[in-house]
Amino acid sequence: MNAMIPVQLNVGSVDAYISSVNRLPMLSASDEIRLAREFRDHEDLDAAKTLVMSHLRLVVSIARQYLGYGIPHADLIQEGNIGLMKAVKRYDPEQGTRLVTYSIHWIKAEIHEYILRNWRMVKIATTKAHRKLFFNLRSNKPTLNALSPSEIDHLAKALDVRQEDVREMEKRLSGGDVAMEADSSDDEAYAPINWLSDTRYEPSEVLAREESRQIQGPGIEKALASLDERSRKIVASRWLDVSDDGTGGNTLHDLAAEFNISAERVRQIEAAALKKMKLALTA
Repeated sequence: MNAMIPVQLNVGSVDAYISSVNRLPMLSASDEIRLAREFRDHEDLDAAKTLVMSHLRLVVSIARQYLGYGIPHADLIQEGNIGLMKAVKRYDPEQGTRLVTYSIHWIKAEIHEYILRNWRMVKIATTKAHRKLFFNLRSNKPTLNALSPSEIDHLAKALDVRQEDVREMEKRLSGGDVAMEADSSDDEAYAPINWLSDTRYEPSEVLAREESRQIQGPGIEKALASLDERSRKIVASRWLDVSDDGTGGNTLHDLAAEFNISAERVRQIEAAALKKMKLALTA
């Protein structure tokens, strides 16, 4: 007869769940082997359920070790339970190992994978070696401050990795995620979305520039013709010699050096020339 365990748990809160789990009875070695054989040989789901339920407290204990990663305890427990169920499915009672020992690897593996998927939007540990270094570095790092050269050397030797790997992983751990779009108007100018986007070749931008050239071309030529040679050169260098990407206009200091006058004098000539051109365009 199976040593059945009631499946009803109080899941109103994490504390209530943990309290309920801790009251579940543990299985004896003989009951554990018998239930494992029934599940293996006859696919007895009730036997598998009893094995899982009797080890839920193990998951809670292991999940508590990973609270420092900022992941909710309930999520860690949930992922650990998935690992426990995988362990029960693969457990072979004939190997002489208790299920509690066999399950630890599967529970930790599932929790590790969940932390790496959710701790950062951008993955920081993409290989098996990176994963091992990620968890060992956090647990072995002596302080929250940056590692000193001697600490890097000590950790590299202790974890049997290169010093460069320790430095790289520390950078990844200390770096934070940056939102592509600003959270507030104050941060809008610094949002990556503003300087990552390139609108030079958007159809609307190309059409707008071409339309502006077609409309202003004849009038601009006529207005420029009304200026003296120096004024025309200054206006053209400041406002007309601009490439499609919006760059290329000369600065006041560039033109001051070219004409051997002050930057302020260049600005005055420019202002007077633009005023004269405006009158010519509206005439």
